[in-house]
Parts: sequence; C-alpha cells; structure tokens
Amino acid sequence: MNTAQEFPAAAPYIGATADELSRMTTADKVAGGVSQKALFQRRGTLTLDERGLVLGGWGDGGDLVLGHGDVTDVRVEFTDLYGRFIGGLLNAGKPLILTVAGVGEIYLLVDRKEFMETTDDRAWAERIRAWRATAG
Repeated sequence: MNTAQEFPAAAPYIGATADELSRMTTADKVAGGVSQKALFQRRGTLTLDERGLVLGGWGDGGDLVLGHGDVTDVRVEFTDLYGRFIGGLLNAGKPLILTVAGVGEIYLLVDRKEFMETTDDRAWAERIRAWRATAG
C-alpha cells in the first residue's frame, strides 16, 4: 500500500459488527487480549476495486459489497467495545470502524500483525475516504 488513492487494493482482514462485539463475554475479552481472532470471527480479504468496497467472505451469503453511499462514516479509534486494553497500547492497534447503512458499525483489523499488534487501518481509512470522495 503506497498511497491512499491506490486502486485496486486488497488486504486480509478480521472483523466483527458492533452488535457482535457487544455480546462478547468477559471470557471472550480475556481471550481477545491474547488473540483478537477470539473477538473478530469474520475473516477474509478486504478489497477496493471497480465493484466497490468488498469484505470477502463476510458471511454465509458470501461477500459484503458496499457502494459509495453504503459507507456513511469511516474512523479509526478505540471505543468502549474495543479499547486499548484489548487492542494494545499502541495507536497502531486502533480498529477501522465503518458505519454502513442497514448494517451498523463494522470493526475491522486490516493486515494485522499479531506479534507487533499493528494494522494498516489508518492507511485503509484514508484510502476509503478518498474512494468515497470520488462518488459523483
């Protein structure tokens, strides 16, 4: 990933909806402190291409394909659902949060390095913002 405007682009992700994260038990959160994969049950490839923003393998129905108008907000921050204690003390562990019409909030960790607790979330947020700005 060289620039935020680079299209097409793809990277592995792990993800969950805000609703899924809100249902996590204390035991789940402790397990998430060891590996975020305990909290983020959805896995696949995040792609930005001519189809739109695609979360490959999102659910049993296959890919979740989002158009410009589907993504209403993009941010990278710790929240009550996924904070520093679970995500790591570094800012590099903040989740990419997409607000999606009809779905709600989707939390993603893009190209997460387990040992280093880093992600490409900030670069992807910039890329998605640039893509949204191309909607005409």
